[in-house]
Amino acid sequence: MRWLIALVLTTGLVHADGEAAGEFDYYVLSLSWSPNWCKIEGDARNSPQCDPDHDFGWVMHGLWPQYENGWPSNCFALRRNPSRSETEAMADIMGTSGLAWYQWKKHGRCSGLSATDYFALARQAYTSVTRPEVFRKLTETVQLPAHVVEEAFMQANPALGPDMITITCKGNWIQEARICLTKDLQPRDCGADVIRDCSMEDALFDPVR
Repeated sequence: MRWLIALVLTTGLVHADGEAAGEFDYYVLSLSWSPNWCKIEGDARNSPQCDPDHDFGWVMHGLWPQYENGWPSNCFALRRNPSRSETEAMADIMGTSGLAWYQWKKHGRCSGLSATDYFALARQAYTSVTRPEVFRKLTETVQLPAHVVEEAFMQANPALGPDMITITCKGNWIQEARICLTKDLQPRDCGADVIRDCSMEDALFDPVR
């Protein structure tokens, strides 16, 4: 009996660590510039995303459920995990199946959707945003103000306003473009905690290899 009580208590504590699935206000679509990620850490990891045979540009880091202030993660949800084939099918827009699996565990469960529906929605979100082609035309590493990346996205996506997208940096590099979307994937203003634009005037940007 004691072991049963201990198991119940332990299980309850584990469940309490995650927020309730499906309770959030909007999504953040996070797009990572793959060449920069590979330069910062992917090459050192020997990530297949950085294989010279690929020509990844903007890949989807994730589609994150978000509160108006803060975000849920590692939610408890009575949903089956995605199959290997489902995560592998996301590698064309996420770089690797491993990232798809990690994003499901940390963020996807919080959507309240099944893995199948979450990945379908994530792909829809990714394809709904036009990635500026100008960055694929680079032939060498350049330095540029971070706001230039934001402006390029807004020019390619007229429905986006300055408070609907933020550009992040890591070290001296442009890291991500984060776009705020309603639950039905319409652009919307980001919460105050998301709008933290990188202010670098000389951020580095690597070309597609």
